[in-house]
Amino acid sequence: MQNTVLITGVSSGIGEATAAALAQAGYRVFGGARTPFAVAPIAGVELLELDVRQDEQVRRAVDLVLEQAGRIDIVINNAGVSLIGPVEASSDAEAQALFDTNLFGVLRVMRAVLPAMRQQQSGLILNISSVLGFLPAPFMGLYASSKHALEGLSESLDHEVRGFGVRVMLVQPNFTNTRLDANAPQTRASIPAYGEALSQTLEALQKQVAAGEAPSRVASKIISAIRGGYRMRHPANPSARLLSFLRRFAPAGAVDKGIRSTFGLKS
Repeated sequence: MQNTVLITGVSSGIGEATAAALAQAGYRVFGGARTPFAVAPIAGVELLELDVRQDEQVRRAVDLVLEQAGRIDIVINNAGVSLIGPVEASSDAEAQALFDTNLFGVLRVMRAVLPAMRQQQSGLILNISSVLGFLPAPFMGLYASSKHALEGLSESLDHEVRGFGVRVMLVQPNFTNTRLDANAPQTRASIPAYGEALSQTLEALQKQVAAGEAPSRVASKIISAIRGGYRMRHPANPSARLLSFLRRFAPAGAVDKGIRSTFGLKS
């Protein structure tokens, strides 16, 4: 039986690459995008309108997939946004907008698909996190906190639903060469006191993104996670695996120093 996948945020980057790779691997793939009519066709992928910030659109998209495919075997929550700037300079509106996609958008999709997954007694929810889901990063406090929250939500939910044959897992990419990382918006407000440190961090971020892996490599890891034995967390590349190891086992002072050095900050 052909497994059915619903993936959010397929207009570019990791979402687009993953949708294409899954379709090529033989899955039936429904790809959600806020403006599907503006998305270039992806071979084998059925595009649909899905803005994870809109409750009605989420419900309508899930109902459409169930109507056409009869079931949803795998959900990949990939849609996400970023924001760079001092935490002090961020506004309530900016924080709410970021969390509305990165956390509440995932929550909306999971709530919408779980009744069908419980009824069929099987399913996999795969949430795209980040190395910033277990590590901090200067001037990316809102994004990092949304991913930390996503990790806690995912692990808690897995305990609740595994009795119904449903599992939840996380894939944690490092900086990837995508528009999300390369063109992350900055806070509208600026505070001159942070100017030098922010400039150094932005320069370091651009280097990290330029040296980052292509989205297709992350897509390959996602497919491996789906097909492999269950594990909650899947660092998506060697650098993410190293960071995960260091976070767990290296002395806290060394990790702190390494983060500051990576982003061009003085110890």
